[in-house]
Amino acid sequence: MAINPMELLKLRERLQIFAGQHPRVPAFLQDVGTNGVREGSVIELRVTTPEGRSYVTNIKVTAEDMETVEILKRIKG
Repeated sequence: MAINPMELLKLRERLQIFAGQHPRVPAFLQDVGTNGVREGSVIELRVTTPEGRSYVTNIKVTAEDMETVEILKRIKG
């Protein structure tokens, strides 16, 4: 699967806009990434619709997940 460089540029721009609109999210992810997530951690995601319906899931972080996180950190620079 080839990565389209133009799509990466669009993604970068969208992430910058997202961070501007939701400044607590990048700070939270930075803090958790530095201090909290390690093998065995549980990450829970919850989405609540405007109508009040909730969707929840979680994952237990594996060694392979941590390898992926390290790759993403290196890409970010």
